[in-house]
Amino acid sequence: MVEENKNEKNSRIPFQEDNYTHNILKSGERKLDRRGFMKTMVGAAGIFAVSTLPWGAIAAKELTGLKDKAHPKKKIADLSSLKVGDAVEFAYPGEHDSALLIRFGENEFKAYQNACTHLKCPVFWSKDKGEMICPCHHGVFDAKTGVPTAGPPKRPLPEIRLAVEQEVIYATGVKRYEA
Repeated sequence: MVEENKNEKNSRIPFQEDNYTHNILKSGERKLDRRGFMKTMVGAAGIFAVSTLPWGAIAAKELTGLKDKAHPKKKIADLSSLKVGDAVEFAYPGEHDSALLIRFGENEFKAYQNACTHLKCPVFWSKDKGEMICPCHHGVFDAKTGVPTAGPPKRPLPEIRLAVEQEVIYATGVKRYEA
Protein backbone atom coordinates (compact mmCIF):
# COMPACT_ATOMS: atom_id res chain seq x y z
CA MET A 1 0.00 0.00 0.00
CA VAL A 2 2.82 2.34 0.73
CA GLU A 3 4.31 1.59 -2.67
CA GLU A 4 0.99 2.24 -4.43
CA ASN A 5 0.65 5.54 -2.61
CA LYS A 6 4.18 6.47 -3.68
CA ASN A 7 3.42 5.85 -7.40
CA GLU A 8 0.23 7.82 -7.16
CA LYS A 9 2.10 10.77 -5.73
CA ASN A 10 4.66 10.74 -8.57
CA SER A 11 2.10 10.51 -11.35
CA ARG A 12 0.09 13.53 -10.29
CA ILE A 13 0.26 16.78 -12.26
CA PRO A 14 1.43 19.57 -9.98
CA PHE A 15 -1.11 22.07 -11.33
CA GLN A 16 -4.11 22.18 -13.60
CA GLU A 17 -3.25 22.18 -17.31
CA ASP A 18 -5.20 22.21 -20.54
CA ASN A 19 -2.44 20.98 -22.87
CA TYR A 20 0.73 18.92 -22.83
CA THR A 21 3.11 21.87 -22.57
CA HIS A 22 2.62 22.43 -18.88
CA ASN A 23 6.13 23.81 -18.51
CA ILE A 24 5.41 26.92 -20.62
CA LEU A 25 3.13 29.52 -19.18
CA LYS A 26 2.04 32.19 -21.64
CA SER A 27 2.01 34.86 -18.96
CA GLY A 28 5.58 34.00 -17.99
CA GLU A 29 7.04 34.09 -21.48
CA ARG A 30 9.49 36.74 -22.48
CA LYS A 31 7.92 39.47 -24.56
CA LEU A 32 10.92 39.66 -26.96
CA ASP A 33 12.96 36.56 -27.70
CA ARG A 34 16.17 36.34 -29.76
CA ARG A 35 14.38 35.75 -33.05
CA GLY A 36 12.05 38.70 -32.46
CA PHE A 37 14.98 40.90 -31.48
CA MET A 38 16.89 40.02 -34.68
CA LYS A 39 13.80 40.70 -36.81
CA THR A 40 13.45 44.10 -35.15
CA MET A 41 17.13 44.94 -35.73
CA VAL A 42 17.06 43.87 -39.40
CA GLY A 43 13.88 45.88 -39.92
CA ALA A 44 15.39 48.97 -38.24
CA ALA A 45 18.57 48.66 -40.35
CA GLY A 46 16.47 48.37 -43.50
CA ILE A 47 14.42 51.45 -42.63
CA PHE A 48 17.61 53.39 -41.85
CA ALA A 49 19.20 52.35 -45.16
CA VAL A 50 16.14 53.35 -47.18
CA SER A 51 15.79 56.67 -45.33
CA THR A 52 19.38 57.68 -46.25
CA LEU A 53 18.88 57.17 -50.00
CA PRO A 54 17.63 60.71 -50.73
CA TRP A 55 20.61 62.23 -48.89
CA GLY A 56 22.98 59.91 -50.75
CA ALA A 57 21.51 61.04 -54.07
CA ILE A 58 21.96 64.69 -53.11
CA ALA A 59 25.56 64.06 -52.02
CA ALA A 60 26.36 62.16 -55.23
CA LYS A 61 24.90 64.97 -57.33
CA GLU A 62 26.98 67.52 -55.40
CA LEU A 63 30.22 65.54 -55.59
CA THR A 64 29.94 64.72 -59.28
CA GLY A 65 29.28 68.35 -60.15
CA LEU A 66 25.99 67.71 -61.92
CA LYS A 67 24.55 70.78 -60.27
CA ASP A 68 26.87 73.77 -60.63
CA LYS A 69 26.31 76.23 -57.83
CA ALA A 70 25.46 79.77 -58.79
CA HIS A 71 27.04 82.42 -56.61
CA PRO A 72 26.12 86.08 -56.66
CA LYS A 73 28.48 88.68 -58.09
CA LYS A 74 29.85 90.75 -55.21
CA LYS A 75 32.01 93.86 -55.11
CA ILE A 76 35.23 93.32 -53.15
CA ALA A 77 37.26 96.52 -53.56
CA ASP A 78 38.18 99.40 -55.86
CA LEU A 79 41.49 99.02 -57.71
CA SER A 80 42.68 102.36 -56.36
CA SER A 81 42.21 101.26 -52.72
CA LEU A 82 44.32 98.08 -53.05
CA LYS A 83 48.08 98.52 -53.55
CA VAL A 84 50.31 95.86 -55.10
CA GLY A 85 51.31 93.37 -52.39
CA ASP A 86 48.34 94.17 -50.16
CA ALA A 87 45.42 91.96 -49.26
CA VAL A 88 41.85 92.60 -48.25
CA GLU A 89 39.48 90.38 -46.32
CA PHE A 90 35.87 90.00 -47.44
CA ALA A 91 32.89 87.67 -47.00
CA TYR A 92 32.08 85.36 -49.92
CA PRO A 93 30.00 83.44 -51.01
CA GLY A 94 27.95 83.80 -47.84
CA GLU A 95 27.86 86.47 -45.20
CA HIS A 96 29.78 84.24 -42.75
CA ASP A 97 32.29 82.80 -45.25
CA SER A 98 35.59 84.61 -44.90
CA ALA A 99 37.80 85.12 -47.96
CA LEU A 100 41.04 86.90 -48.81
CA LEU A 101 41.96 88.87 -51.96
CA ILE A 102 45.66 89.47 -52.73
CA ARG A 103 47.00 91.84 -55.37
CA PHE A 104 50.29 90.61 -56.88
CA GLY A 105 50.68 93.05 -59.77
CA GLU A 106 48.87 95.71 -61.77
CA ASN A 107 46.41 93.18 -63.23
CA GLU A 108 47.25 90.10 -61.19
CA PHE A 109 44.85 89.08 -58.39
CA LYS A 110 44.04 85.92 -56.49
CA ALA A 111 41.31 85.29 -53.96
CA TYR A 112 40.80 82.27 -51.71
CA GLN A 113 38.46 81.22 -48.96
CA ASN A 114 40.73 81.77 -45.99
CA ALA A 115 39.75 78.77 -43.90
CA CYS A 116 42.61 76.27 -43.73
CA THR A 117 41.77 72.96 -45.40
CA HIS A 118 43.20 71.09 -42.39
CA LEU A 119 40.93 72.22 -39.52
CA LYS A 120 39.30 75.44 -40.79
CA CYS A 121 41.55 77.86 -38.87
CA PRO A 122 41.83 81.32 -40.45
CA VAL A 123 44.62 81.82 -42.99
CA PHE A 124 46.53 85.11 -43.07
CA TRP A 125 48.54 86.86 -45.80
CA SER A 126 52.21 87.40 -44.93
CA LYS A 127 53.40 90.19 -47.23
CA ASP A 128 57.03 89.79 -46.07
CA LYS A 129 57.19 86.08 -46.92
CA GLY A 130 54.74 86.18 -49.83
CA GLU A 131 52.82 83.24 -48.34
CA MET A 132 49.49 82.49 -46.78
CA ILE A 133 49.96 81.14 -43.27
CA CYS A 134 47.71 79.17 -40.95
CA PRO A 135 48.94 79.84 -37.40
CA CYS A 136 47.07 76.96 -35.76
CA HIS A 137 49.29 74.12 -37.01
CA HIS A 138 51.92 76.03 -39.02
CA GLY A 139 50.33 75.39 -42.39
CA VAL A 140 51.71 77.36 -45.32
CA PHE A 141 50.03 77.89 -48.70
CA ASP A 142 51.46 79.19 -51.96
CA ALA A 143 49.66 82.49 -52.51
CA LYS A 144 49.61 82.21 -56.32
CA THR A 145 48.16 78.69 -56.49
CA GLY A 146 46.61 78.05 -53.05
CA VAL A 147 48.52 74.75 -52.83
CA PRO A 148 49.88 73.81 -49.38
CA THR A 149 53.68 73.93 -49.18
CA ALA A 150 54.20 73.08 -45.48
CA GLY A 151 52.35 71.77 -42.46
CA PRO A 152 49.46 69.33 -42.17
CA PRO A 153 47.09 70.69 -44.90
CA LYS A 154 46.89 68.34 -47.90
CA ARG A 155 44.32 70.13 -50.10
CA PRO A 156 44.61 73.55 -51.70
CA LEU A 157 42.52 76.49 -50.58
CA PRO A 158 39.25 76.93 -52.51
CA GLU A 159 39.84 79.65 -55.10
CA ILE A 160 37.34 82.40 -55.76
CA ARG A 161 36.71 83.51 -59.33
CA LEU A 162 37.35 87.20 -59.92
CA ALA A 163 36.35 89.79 -62.48
CA VAL A 164 37.62 93.35 -62.90
CA GLU A 165 35.13 95.79 -64.38
CA GLN A 166 35.47 99.58 -64.49
CA GLU A 167 38.25 99.74 -61.87
CA VAL A 168 36.31 97.50 -59.43
CA ILE A 169 37.18 93.92 -58.38
CA TYR A 170 34.25 91.50 -58.12
CA ALA A 171 33.94 87.96 -56.81
CA THR A 172 31.88 85.90 -59.26
CA GLY A 173 32.04 82.32 -57.98
CA VAL A 174 34.01 79.59 -56.25
CA LYS A 175 36.04 77.10 -58.29
CA ARG A 176 35.27 73.45 -57.66
CA TYR A 177 37.93 71.40 -55.94
CA GLU A 178 39.73 69.06 -58.31
CA ALA A 179 41.65 66.15 -56.80
